[in-house]
Amino acid sequence: MKRRWNIALAPLSIASLVLAALITPGEALRADDALLPADRSIPEVIDHYINAKLERLNVQPASPASDANLQRRTMLDLVGRIPAAVEARQYTESNEPAKREQLVDRLLESPAFVRHQANEFDTLLMYGTKMSLNDYLQEAFAENRPWDQMFREMIVGQEDDQEQKGAIQFVKGRIDDLDKLVNDTSVVFFGVNVSCAQCHDHPLVLEWTQNHFYGMKSFFNRSFDNGGFLGEHEYGDVSYQTPSGEKRDARLMFLTGTVLEEPEMEPPSEEEKKAQKKLLEELKKQKKAPQPAEYSRRERLVEIALEVSQREFFAKAIVNHLFYRFYGNGLVMPIDQMHPENPPSHPELMDWLARDLIAHNYDLKRLIRGLVLSDAYARSSRWLGEGRPLNSTFAVMTVRPLSPNQYATTLKMGSMSPDHFEAGMTSDDIDNRAGGVAKNASSIARLFDQPREDFQVSVTEALLLSNSERIADDLLRDANDSLVGKLKTIEDDRQLAETAVLNVFARPADDEEVKQLTAYLAERKDQREAAIRQVVWALLAASENRFNY
Repeated sequence: MKRRWNIALAPLSIASLVLAALITPGEALRADDALLPADRSIPEVIDHYINAKLERLNVQPASPASDANLQRRTMLDLVGRIPAAVEARQYTESNEPAKREQLVDRLLESPAFVRHQANEFDTLLMYGTKMSLNDYLQEAFAENRPWDQMFREMIVGQEDDQEQKGAIQFVKGRIDDLDKLVNDTSVVFFGVNVSCAQCHDHPLVLEWTQNHFYGMKSFFNRSFDNGGFLGEHEYGDVSYQTPSGEKRDARLMFLTGTVLEEPEMEPPSEEEKKAQKKLLEELKKQKKAPQPAEYSRRERLVEIALEVSQREFFAKAIVNHLFYRFYGNGLVMPIDQMHPENPPSHPELMDWLARDLIAHNYDLKRLIRGLVLSDAYARSSRWLGEGRPLNSTFAVMTVRPLSPNQYATTLKMGSMSPDHFEAGMTSDDIDNRAGGVAKNASSIARLFDQPREDFQVSVTEALLLSNSERIADDLLRDANDSLVGKLKTIEDDRQLAETAVLNVFARPADDEEVKQLTAYLAERKDQREAAIRQVVWALLAASENRFNY
């Protein structure tokens, strides 16, 4: 095939000009002088913009969460587990002014942070597929790989490169359904659900037309599976039909409406097609990957998405995903509807965070650290006033359901004897031992569904906790390293109640809890062992364990 390399921006259509007028670089990322200075810290900026809006709304935010509450919240978010009893006691009793920052920094450097982020991002990236990116993500987060590099590796990664091995599963897991691949890519990396524009122009959002959907689909239409390896042709276009029956050829077009010119080339001859087909069949037999295309449309997607005038979609999408994950509400909601007719709740904050992420080489660990050190993140989830404010004000912390891994690990940690984590152990030793608990919890994790928006505990889950002998046998073991085994050695009922609550909830028991538990134990003196098992089971199955609050 003969080609002439002349890649430039094509003239925009009228619809694209309208879009460009609505989403220009100057508006997508506000001018520097309209935002707080770049040298401010992330927590400072988050609190500045959130508090400024609360003041305008005349809303007094919730009080700060207790030390125990905040420690539990932070550990669940950063390493996917609750504190061991010894950690909870040490943290709440500490008078160190910088203990919160020290906790966050220690967690960020632990192997558990890598493991948990890989789990969380694997769910974000591969939900709805049968493949996993976990091995790749473990390597990427271990070296704090920049998000833009990870994006490139997931879209165009080479399978024979050990550093990015497995990253291309993002595309391979969806290659048999290009429509899903297009929409999932748009949602995950750009915060835009374009599925409504597949059959017709979006009725409510001017910016999403059929041109946009099929323009995005054109970035993937030449990709194909060849015996489990991903290949890409250097020819082939997309055509579609409008609601009026008109047939159109799609142009290679990004979400902003930017249309890309491509190399001009002569279509391959029949002999060339036969030769290529034969080569692909031979590579399939040899279990080898096809040679990368000299011109790759997927590579072009990465390039245009990361160009200065386009990358705000990319940076803002991951900022919004992480804000949603750590605060329970995105700056844009729903998180897959980032378009001009659905502006952020705090537009300047979104712009500042996107600018900061780009300026710091897409460092996700740095962004996460900033998100969890703000005063807004540290607020109580309990609203004591009248008329609870909207989640989008961030005046009070949103209660969030735990992921299957978090929930299973929480149950396992709560069921272990407090002596499993001895007072003299170092933080690293506790992390390592807790890692073993988390690994053992994986079999239970498979029994729970991944929570989505508007999560409610299902009847199936409630029955599972009530009736599953497998879970009961696992969590209520009478052994030296179990909570049941430990509580059996405690004769004083008050001490027993306090030990149980601290171990399961990672916080001190209140007077009412101690009163109820000791009363229950007193009523069942003749069946003390069974009573202890019921106490542990009641605490483990409590809704307090199901959520991060």
